[in-house]
Amino acid sequence: MSACCSGSCNAAAPPPDRRYRKVLWAALLINAAMFGVELVASMHAGSVALLADSADFLGDAANYGVSLFVLGLAPLWRSRAAWGKGLVMGVFGVLVLVRAFWGAIDGGISGAISGAISGAVPHAQTMGAVGMLAFAANGAVAALLYAFRNGDANMRSVWLCTRNDMIGNLAVLLAALGVFGTGAGWPDIAVAAIMAVLGLSSACDVMRQARLEMRARAPLAASWS
Repeated sequence: MSACCSGSCNAAAPPPDRRYRKVLWAALLINAAMFGVELVASMHAGSVALLADSADFLGDAANYGVSLFVLGLAPLWRSRAAWGKGLVMGVFGVLVLVRAFWGAIDGGISGAISGAISGAVPHAQTMGAVGMLAFAANGAVAALLYAFRNGDANMRSVWLCTRNDMIGNLAVLLAALGVFGTGAGWPDIAVAAIMAVLGLSSACDVMRQARLEMRARAPLAASWS
C-alpha cells in the first residue's frame, strides 16, 4: 500500500518499454503468490499483521495488473487508473483497521495487554518465517523496478509501493519478536493498525497526485479530441 509520496512525478515520461512490461508481469505473479501464502499463514498463525500484509500483497497484484492494462492508453487514462488504485488501497486500509480493532475488542484490550488470553496470541514463529519470505519477495521485486522508479503517477506509485512494502515486512518481523518476547497478542494488533494507517495515508497521497495529473492532462486531452 503506497503512493507517489513525495516530489513531483514526471507527467511527460515516455511510454514504458517491453522490459518494463516484463518486470510488471514478474511483480504481479510474485505478489499474487505471496498473497496466497500470507493469507493461509495468517489463518494458521492467527496473526492480524500477516492478514494486513496479505491484503497488501493482493492490492499490489491488482496494482501491477492495472498498470499493465493501462500501459498503452493515453496519459489521462493512466492517471485515472492511478486514482482508482489509490481508492482500492484506501479500502484495504479501512478493512485491516477494522479487523485490528475487532481483534482488540474480541480478545479484550486489557487481557491482550496482560497476555492473559492465550487464545489471542498468534504463532510468532510462523509470523517470523513468513515475514522473512515476504521481505525477500518484495526485495526481488524492488530490485526489478528500481530502474523505473521515476515516471508518472503509475510508474512511481508502483516503485514506491514495493519499497514501502519492505518496511511493512520489517514491521511484521518486529510484531513477531514482540509476540515471542511478551507472550501476548497486542504487538500483532498494534503493528496491523499502524500498517493500516500508513496504507490509508499512502492511498490519499496517490489519489492526490493522480488528481493533479488529471487536472493537468484534461485540457490536453480535450484539445486532441
